[in-house]
Amino acid sequence: MATAYGPAPDTRLSHVPAALRAPIEGRTWREFAYVLTGLPLSVLFFCLAVSFTALGLGLVVTFLGIPLLAATLAMCRGFGAVERGRARGLLGVDVSAPAPVVTRHRGTMAWVGGVLKSGASWRHLLYAVLHMPWATFTFSVTVSLYTYAWGLFTYPLWRWVFPAYADVEGIQLYGDGRRNFILDSPFEQAVTSLVGLAFVLVTPWLVRGMVQVDRLMVSGLLGPSRLATRVSELESDRGVVVDTAAADLRRIERDLHDGAQARLVALAMDLGLAKEKLVEDPQAAARMVDEAHGEVKTALQELRDLARGIHPAVLTDRGLDAALSSVASRCTVPVAVEVDLPSRPAPAIEGIAYFTVSELLQNVSKHSGARRAWVEVWRTEDRLLLQVRDDGRGGADLAGGSGLAGLAERLGAVDGILAVDSPAGGPTTVTAELPWRG
Repeated sequence: MATAYGPAPDTRLSHVPAALRAPIEGRTWREFAYVLTGLPLSVLFFCLAVSFTALGLGLVVTFLGIPLLAATLAMCRGFGAVERGRARGLLGVDVSAPAPVVTRHRGTMAWVGGVLKSGASWRHLLYAVLHMPWATFTFSVTVSLYTYAWGLFTYPLWRWVFPAYADVEGIQLYGDGRRNFILDSPFEQAVTSLVGLAFVLVTPWLVRGMVQVDRLMVSGLLGPSRLATRVSELESDRGVVVDTAAADLRRIERDLHDGAQARLVALAMDLGLAKEKLVEDPQAAARMVDEAHGEVKTALQELRDLARGIHPAVLTDRGLDAALSSVASRCTVPVAVEVDLPSRPAPAIEGIAYFTVSELLQNVSKHSGARRAWVEVWRTEDRLLLQVRDDGRGGADLAGGSGLAGLAERLGAVDGILAVDSPAGGPTTVTAELPWRG
């Protein structure tokens, strides 16, 4: 997966328009260096890749052809590592390395088969073949543009070379033996310098556009495939789901052990004592039974709360509108709930949406200092959107330790997104996006 990054811009030039500072920016000279180094490397990679590929194909009828092709592809993967490093250092494009060659068995032939079956290896070979003509083109155009641009711009400084060594007064634009047009007057020199300045200002943008093609080639051919990237994301999401499920199970176990279970154990002991005193002291036994009755009610309420925390019955029976209204009624600030859904999403998505809003409203109660909050739920195409707003003090952050980071991970495990807009002083708006999956 490609990620663009780069050094912070020079604040000394930040007030200069981009069109004027481009010729002297560090980015421009790094791109120029990328083009200059690209031609010799691409020629070397092209010659080696084509030569060994042709040799391997020519020897494919023998035992040596297949291993030679595999070695050529492995060599091209090495070329790709060099190109990714060059792009990272000069273009500011961080391209992840493709997945290594995977083999089910050990041994040389298993490795050969793994390399030949690897799509990433063949993409590296394709890059070595395609990049050479493009690098030749960009090198020729870039060097020509820079040479003419800076040469014309500085023409008044080096015009003395012509009368001193070429016996002419300046650059000759036209000559047929009878009539010559030479740039030698002060006015012509000034015009030439202005034309050169125009090229100096335009050339970085032209080179930047050509280098953009290199960025696309590096990220498209030398990085992991979209399928491999997606598999990696799913593996990471699966880990998040497993960890979340394990944490929920531990929480449920802890709540049962410390809450309802402990209360029921105490209740059983109280009823045992009441049974023993039933004949000796009926009034004391009645008081103990009455206390046990209160404990039963408390235990039942704790079990209901625990069941509601796992999956509330109101959500199953009546959907998000009623369930979120119930959550809002328990918030410490007034909450306006608006749910506009044409139908109900998949139960799993509905449950995630419920717990997302529930946790966000808990944050409002505990951390925001708000006086009011608003909850809105709606559908846009195949996405379910949730938005929780409050008029509190703001300053919420995904890295602020308020549970938002964990919530973002849970949403990401189902291809969801969490966006937080919470400037200091408020208001805070948290928007969650989930797949519909109805």
